[in-house]
Amino acid sequence: MRRIELTVTPDGRVPVPYSDGYSLYAALLAALDDVDASVSARVHDAPFGSLHTSGLLGTFGTTDREHHKLLLPDRQYEIALGVVDPGDQDVFEALVTALVFDGDTLELTDGTISVDAFESRRVSREDLLAEAGEYDDPSLSVDFRSPTCIEERGAVTTMFPHRGAVFASLLGAWNRSLPDDADHLELDLTRETVEANVIEKPNPQSYDTHSVLVNRFEDDDGETRPEFRQGFTAECVYEFKNATESVRNAVTTLALFGEFGGVGSAVARGCGAVSVEVASK
Repeated sequence: MRRIELTVTPDGRVPVPYSDGYSLYAALLAALDDVDASVSARVHDAPFGSLHTSGLLGTFGTTDREHHKLLLPDRQYEIALGVVDPGDQDVFEALVTALVFDGDTLELTDGTISVDAFESRRVSREDLLAEAGEYDDPSLSVDFRSPTCIEERGAVTTMFPHRGAVFASLLGAWNRSLPDDADHLELDLTRETVEANVIEKPNPQSYDTHSVLVNRFEDDDGETRPEFRQGFTAECVYEFKNATESVRNAVTTLALFGEFGGVGSAVARGCGAVSVEVASK
């Protein structure tokens, strides 16, 4: 698995949609397609979100253009990418070629952003399990940096960093994205166990809700319609109460995994970006 962090600068005052993750994802797919069309197609068609994008993170200006905000030329912005596809090396190499070697720019709809810095970290699932096991009674500080949309039943979305919803989503993503030969790494953890042994402590001042454009589709009448998801941003600390070592290790591993795969749905289109800090109490 890979986590890639980009620092970018716009080429001017560039308008981008409020839901910029959707347009950024399209720009990344186009850049990948120029390098390797098969990799771009695999990322697009993956049954799970094999490429996670955070969207653009930073300070934005205002514009009279409806449903848009401005990238400012005197500001730098962050983009975090996560690659959890078992064939991540191909995806990573294509991203490096597209964003570093073939020209350090990304073409958005209304302007260009330049890549100033490209950093990456590669870990295995065994690495995350080992790291989680190093903490004694850990406390997990999770910053949900981009709207996190956790759909649990049909179109009903959890709009709060509830421990059950968050870790059930992470558990599903972890197990679904395991390589074919890694069944021994499957995590056996129930939602009931999480809810009985984990406490969430959200920061109310940080909490906000969002409606995010994640796709456009053609309806039965041939008209293009937007698809929205509902989500939240927040800072939340998760702590343990009477949890066994195996439960602590599994939950901590899933929190660390969130930095690579994101949390919830539409993670390829800018949703569910988190940063995680783990400390022993």
